[in-house]
Amino acid sequence: GFSPMKSLTFCSLFNSTDSWELVEDLQGLTGNIQKPEKQEGLLLKKRKWPMKGWHKRYFLLERGILTYAKTGTDLKKGRLRGRIDVGLSVMAMKKKSMCIDLDTEDSIYHLKAKTRDLFEQWVTQLRHHRTFRQNEITMEPPERPLQSDPTANRRKVTQQYTQKTHFVFFLFFYQRSFLSKLPSALLKNSWWQNSQDMDKCCKDLSECESALLELNLLLKNMEVLHRTFSAPAINLLQVGLFACVSLYLWIKYVFMFGNKFVYMLSCYWPKSTKPIMTQMFSTDQEVLVGSRPLRQQVSSESRGSIPESLSEFFDAKEYLLSGSSSENEASDDDSYVSDVSDSTSVEFCRNENGVAKEISSNGNNCAVKRRERLPSTRMNESVNLWSILRSNIGKDLSKVAMPVQLNEPLNTLQRLCEEVEYCHLLDTAANTHDPHMRMVYIAAFAVSAYACSFTRAGGKPFNPILGETYECLRPDKGFHFIAEQVSHHPPVSACHCESKNYTFWQDVRWKNKFWGKSMEIVPMGVTRLELFADRYEWSKVTSCIHNILSGQRWIEHYGEISIKHSTTMGDVSLCKVTFLKSRSGGLNANEVEGMVTDSNGRVIHSLFGKWNEALYLGKPPSATCIWRANPMPEDHEQYYGFTQFAIELNELEEGLKPLLPLTDTRFRPDQRLLEEGDIAGAEEQKERTEVLQRERRRVLQENNITHSPRFFKRAEDDSWVSNGTYWDLRKDPGFSKLEFPVLW
Repeated sequence: GFSPMKSLTFCSLFNSTDSWELVEDLQGLTGNIQKPEKQEGLLLKKRKWPMKGWHKRYFLLERGILTYAKTGTDLKKGRLRGRIDVGLSVMAMKKKSMCIDLDTEDSIYHLKAKTRDLFEQWVTQLRHHRTFRQNEITMEPPERPLQSDPTANRRKVTQQYTQKTHFVFFLFFYQRSFLSKLPSALLKNSWWQNSQDMDKCCKDLSECESALLELNLLLKNMEVLHRTFSAPAINLLQVGLFACVSLYLWIKYVFMFGNKFVYMLSCYWPKSTKPIMTQMFSTDQEVLVGSRPLRQQVSSESRGSIPESLSEFFDAKEYLLSGSSSENEASDDDSYVSDVSDSTSVEFCRNENGVAKEISSNGNNCAVKRRERLPSTRMNESVNLWSILRSNIGKDLSKVAMPVQLNEPLNTLQRLCEEVEYCHLLDTAANTHDPHMRMVYIAAFAVSAYACSFTRAGGKPFNPILGETYECLRPDKGFHFIAEQVSHHPPVSACHCESKNYTFWQDVRWKNKFWGKSMEIVPMGVTRLELFADRYEWSKVTSCIHNILSGQRWIEHYGEISIKHSTTMGDVSLCKVTFLKSRSGGLNANEVEGMVTDSNGRVIHSLFGKWNEALYLGKPPSATCIWRANPMPEDHEQYYGFTQFAIELNELEEGLKPLLPLTDTRFRPDQRLLEEGDIAGAEEQKERTEVLQRERRRVLQENNITHSPRFFKRAEDDSWVSNGTYWDLRKDPGFSKLEFPVLW
């Protein structure tokens, strides 16, 4: 229903007609509100991809529900493009541009009227319908939730699955006592010996297949829970329910088929520790009966039938990435099946004490031992975020001071370094001679930059101070990285990463817009990569953090990455990767699709996968894995959702301190105190640092002095590039002998 959290006191934020105005919500029960008249007609709706821009759509507003289709005829025939509950949406409007924004829990709908009269008419009707719908939701008895209310539906489904889970756990304990009494010889010999011919065997296999299909349907029904839980909890939920339902069906079919079902699954069960359920969704499964392969053909299914975890679906089709081979192209040949890790330059192993060691490809031990967790877990303290944000609807939040509790103990400069975690993909690309296959690895690298954000919707990185720097020297990964905050207004962060195989650099600024329930982050700037004589360029996609004010926050990326390849001979290939926007129910959450084309536009390679899991080359079921995200630390939820690579970024070893400039992020006191769990001290230092920054800016303005970055310079195309002095200054004469501004 309509919760008190959504019943906020809104007011007109600005008097200017060029600013966004929030439509106020219902303030309480008002009895019977007159049913509003139906409103319908054409409006413009903004699309980001494909064919981004304003497109005509036919809208129908009835009883507080706004539906739309491409045409009025499509609407009458039920071919809807979308459905919006206006009562459960945050509504904002901009009079000058005649724009109306509706922020639902899942999406932001940007609408626009062509004329002033039409705009006023729709705003009036939307206000009336919104009030009517909110009153209707408030008056609705709790035992009869509206079927059109997605929140009520999720609560109902959650309750149903809670009851089912209790029942499954009961069956689990019964199963343990039941199976323990079955003689092992009976399980493996009775059915096979008593079966007289293969017809009987085929019949039993068919019954087993029906059982697996039923499990498939049950798992698909669970997908409606996708938006009920936080992103970090989704995988845990799926694994738990998956295991419970698997046990339930195991017991069910043991009772139905007796020992036959037990033996059939033991025949199917692979020798590895992975269960058969990770393979059963394939449209072309290969299993073993005895020592003879049995190829089981199932009716072909659409992409929509691919399970939620693509990494499980194609886990048996790992792609062997070799930095020294130039023949690693997609193939249906099973010779590419491998369980080898994607990284070939460095292996990570653990010694007897559990300390991570780094072993280089030549077998020599590296001296550096990196930490495996942060000094302190995340300290949960309540923050009235709405009181901070309500006066900043539609504004750029980079200019708004936030309490330190909303931060994570990393800096934006360090977040840029996280984008090169999977730099082995660039090493592989540099050693691949086929330009189109090289583009595949570069596309995988571009997608991998988003993997670390999946578990990080709960916090924001610290904003860098003007002149702040960060270095990351990783001999184990073969790169050295530097970053600097080169501009304050607008805030611009520049970075440069270099190895023997590639040079990677970018300058990034973000536009942040808060829309009531969600916040959009629109990156500006271009990412550039050089592999010897070849250059590649691409831009980033839009990110959106949902449930800013209440509920579990989750992050979504949508838009298109277009990677352009150029050499002295001109453009030779192009790659487009589309980050799909989640549909209702989250059926395609986090999915990406892409293709590599030649200079004539002919498709050479197809890509698909999930930006938080893996990227695959080809088409199912013969696709091969190009990239897979590294496993998360076991207790990452307690430590800001950090990956192992992120945990290492702010570590400051004693031997490193004298080598760094005083402007390095790792010396920043507010960030360090937050990492150690001292929120009060971190807040105090954050305020002091911000005061120092304002004072330095005032002095520069009064003396007509323009800040000049120390390690970056402007290029002719107005981008920021390294001036090539950092690493030379680091060793001779050393940063300790140079003067730097006092940043904190």
